[in-house]
Amino acid sequence: MIGKVTILLRVFSLSVVLGLQSEEQLSHNSGTNRSTLSDVIDFSIGMLSLLGQNQDFQSRRMRQMTPQFGDTYDFIVIGAGTAGATVAARLSETPQDKVLLIEAGYHEDFFMNIPIAAPITAMDNNISWNYKTKPSDKYCLGMKNNSCTWSAGKVLGGSSVLNFMIATRGSAEDYDRWAEMGNEGWAYKDVLKYFKKLEKIDIPELKSDTTYHGTDGPVHITYPLFHTPVAEGFLKAGEELGYPTVDYNGKNEIGFSYVQTTILNGTRLSSNRAYLRPIRDRKNLYITLESTVTKVLIEPESNRAIGVELIKSGRRIIVYAKKEVILCAGAIKSPQLLMLSGIGPTKHLADLGINVVKNAPVGENLMDHLNFYGLTWKINASLSLRLSKLMKPVNRHVSNFMKNRRGPITIPGGCEALGFINTKQPEKRTGLPDIELLFIGGTFKDIFPKLLGLKEPLYQNWHKYLNTYGYSVESILLKPKSRGRIKLLTNDVNDKPEIVPNYLDDPDDVRSMIAGIRASLNIGRTEIMQKFNSQLINVTYPECNSYEYDSDAYWECVIRIMSSTLYHYSGTCKMGAREDPTAVVDPRLKVIGVQGLRIADASIMPEIVSAHINIPVYMIAEKAADMIKEEWGYLKNK
Repeated sequence: MIGKVTILLRVFSLSVVLGLQSEEQLSHNSGTNRSTLSDVIDFSIGMLSLLGQNQDFQSRRMRQMTPQFGDTYDFIVIGAGTAGATVAARLSETPQDKVLLIEAGYHEDFFMNIPIAAPITAMDNNISWNYKTKPSDKYCLGMKNNSCTWSAGKVLGGSSVLNFMIATRGSAEDYDRWAEMGNEGWAYKDVLKYFKKLEKIDIPELKSDTTYHGTDGPVHITYPLFHTPVAEGFLKAGEELGYPTVDYNGKNEIGFSYVQTTILNGTRLSSNRAYLRPIRDRKNLYITLESTVTKVLIEPESNRAIGVELIKSGRRIIVYAKKEVILCAGAIKSPQLLMLSGIGPTKHLADLGINVVKNAPVGENLMDHLNFYGLTWKINASLSLRLSKLMKPVNRHVSNFMKNRRGPITIPGGCEALGFINTKQPEKRTGLPDIELLFIGGTFKDIFPKLLGLKEPLYQNWHKYLNTYGYSVESILLKPKSRGRIKLLTNDVNDKPEIVPNYLDDPDDVRSMIAGIRASLNIGRTEIMQKFNSQLINVTYPECNSYEYDSDAYWECVIRIMSSTLYHYSGTCKMGAREDPTAVVDPRLKVIGVQGLRIADASIMPEIVSAHINIPVYMIAEKAADMIKEEWGYLKNK
């Protein structure tokens, strides 16, 4: 349990990590360097309020238990993240079924739910698996050891406690393509009802659109309560370039918008808060935390999953499932556990001494959204966010958030707006976008170098702009053609797998990223953004000096240095028709060739969607729960 002293230390250390200004830095800022008595009083009152909120938050957390060796449940759900919390909550709606939810992490706390602090939360090794990609000479070149850091949630709520809270579904064409690949029941017309089921739209102007939006679901969708003038300028820049302002979760995705978010009353709404806390007194739902599943138990005669082996407090415990085991551990952990359980490529498993239960292409088809972090503009006026000032503890913005849950601290990781575009057919306003332009209302040169793990020379280059007002536009590759893989390095669950994303392996991905950069540069050149006196911060890259500046060759060089993950790992347990040799699960999410075992998380995506994947994973979990209920006669097949 987190004590009050620890909480206070966390708040102050949060400010330090985010770049709390030293006296020397403060001397360069406009205005007074001394806090007023009013500020101090406001901060003190706010801190007391925050401590009270956290105490209340802790008092309502989920009860947990320790299963006994040999205990039997109807359903066992592995992983209490976005998908696992959803599946467990829905399956436990049937009161006669006992549902066990297993999570390797611990409870979330209130401070993980401060939106502006999302980058810090993502770096917290206490609640993240903190994976690293295999070093490469083709990508992640600006990061230490040429390796990108892949955060993934190890906490009740999973990656929904670490993400940037951006709520996007993707295009209807994303899901129609899934169906065309042999996945019956996954076309947009089939999944739309689940997007609506999970959603409670809290954006007033969208509530009347009941064709696309839900009003009674557990996941609240809101606009941020605060936005900067430069974010408003970004939307007008989109209009200037001919793009509409859209509800990108409605009929058409292409266009510009403020971000829709999974934020409720100014704080993060994780899957734990949305799905589990409202049912914390449900008697047939059992949760065990700090419990590491080592493998799924599969009966050799029937090839049926009958339970799992887990380790908790140093004890080996076996529990059994009468009906099904559902893997919801994510696109890295789910394939790892499958392979440790004997389901995967025969030769790979045999080489590690793992008894092969089923040959399957587990770990292949790895996809992610590659994000170019290198475009930042400085502006003259103080019209944007500056974390080093914003997170100074004795600060009106901090006090406002503490007392009222309002102000810029409610902005999710500084992300304010976005644009979905099709660079190959710029005139198109329908269909699939290939690039997302994500607008951040600050330079954030203080925290993103730490988040990305930049090499020291790059870190120093960025650090020069620590106290600069400005904005950033990230260019995100939405539909990558490159595919990576995940492999085991040992047969020990405690050893992290080898992650090879193969970013930019396909030349078309390089071309799309360059087109995205040029689209971002066009934003900075618009009349509206020039009114802020926008000037591109041109960080130099000696490795690229041999190329003509602004040439395609130059940008390809820079992309390989300054691009990293958007934390949207997917596809490693691909869904497909049973006769598809590349598929691991069928369209009912059943592991092909093994009875009583399903997967419901981002790993089943046959092709990554043109969206931040949190909301699509909720949808997958909602649909999975209905399919399981149908299987066991609790829900009529519709």
